[in-house]
Amino acid sequence: MEMRPQRVQELLADATERLDSSESETARLDAEVLLAYVLGVDRSSLMAHPEAVLSTGQLDTFEGYLVRREAGEPVAYIRGMQEFYGTAISVDSRVLIPRPETETLVELALARITDDLTGAPRDDAEPYLVWDVGTGSGAVPVAVALELRQRRYGDAVHYFVSDISGDARDLATVNVVSHGLAHLFIFAEGDLTEVAPLPGRPVDLLLANLPYIPSGLMAGLPAAVGYEPEGALDGGNDGLDVVRRLLTRLPDVLARGGAALLEIGGDQGELLVAAAAEALPGWDCTVHEDLSGSPRVAQVDRPGG
Repeated sequence: MEMRPQRVQELLADATERLDSSESETARLDAEVLLAYVLGVDRSSLMAHPEAVLSTGQLDTFEGYLVRREAGEPVAYIRGMQEFYGTAISVDSRVLIPRPETETLVELALARITDDLTGAPRDDAEPYLVWDVGTGSGAVPVAVALELRQRRYGDAVHYFVSDISGDARDLATVNVVSHGLAHLFIFAEGDLTEVAPLPGRPVDLLLANLPYIPSGLMAGLPAAVGYEPEGALDGGNDGLDVVRRLLTRLPDVLARGGAALLEIGGDQGELLVAAAAEALPGWDCTVHEDLSGSPRVAQVDRPGG
C-alpha cells in the first residue's frame, strides 16, 4: 500500500487539493495554517522548511484537522483561537469568530477614548467606563484594553461586558483573564441593556457588534458560517432589528456627551442613519468606513457634556 506523503511540501499540496474539492475559498491558506499549528511553528517557518518530515502522531493530528475542515468547520474553531488586532483570542462554537473588519470598531474606540481622556478634566475617582454589549468572545474590549495598556493608560478605563448568552460571557471571561485584564472588567448576562454596569452610572462609550445579517441571506452564507451561533448573525428582515432595539435604549445608559459605536453591514449605512434619526432626534450619527471603503461602524453621539 502506498505510504502517505510525510514531508511538508507534499502534505501541503495534497491538503490544498482536498480542501479545494471541499469548496474551501482559502484552501492553501487553510492547509498552511493547520499544518503550522500541528508543528507548533508560524507559517513563515513552515514555508522555509518544505522538506521537514512529520511524525506519525503529527500526521494523524493533521489528518483529523483536514477532515474537520473538509466538513466545513472553521479553522479558528479547529485551532481554538483567532488572531485579532495583534493578539490571540480563544474561540469556539459558543461565539462568533472575530473578523478583520471589526478592527475598525477597535480603532474608532481607541480614538474616542484617547480624545476623551486628553480633553476636558475628569473626576479622578471615577474611571472612564466602556460597555461592550453583546461581547461574544470579548475580542473587542480585550483588544482595546491591551492597546491602552501599551499606551500606559493604566486603570483609567474600566470595562463592562455583557451578552445574552451565558456561554459567550464565560468565554469572554477566559479571554479577559488570560490577558491579565480581569481587574478592569465586570461581566454580566442579559439582553442588550437590561443589565446595568453600575446603578445610576451612565457609560462614556458603548460598543456593540450585534447581529446584522438579513434573515433572507442566512441560507446563502458559506458553510463555515453555519458552525457559528445563528443568534450572533441573524439581524432580522433588513439586518437591523437588534440594532434598532439598542438605539431606543441608549438614552437610558449613555452619558451626556457620550457615544455609541455600532458595527453594521456594508450596505446598511443609510438605513442606520435613518433609524438613529427616528429613535434619537437631536443626536448626531456618522458612518465610518473600513479599510475596504465599505460602511462599517455607525457612531451615535449624545449631545451635552
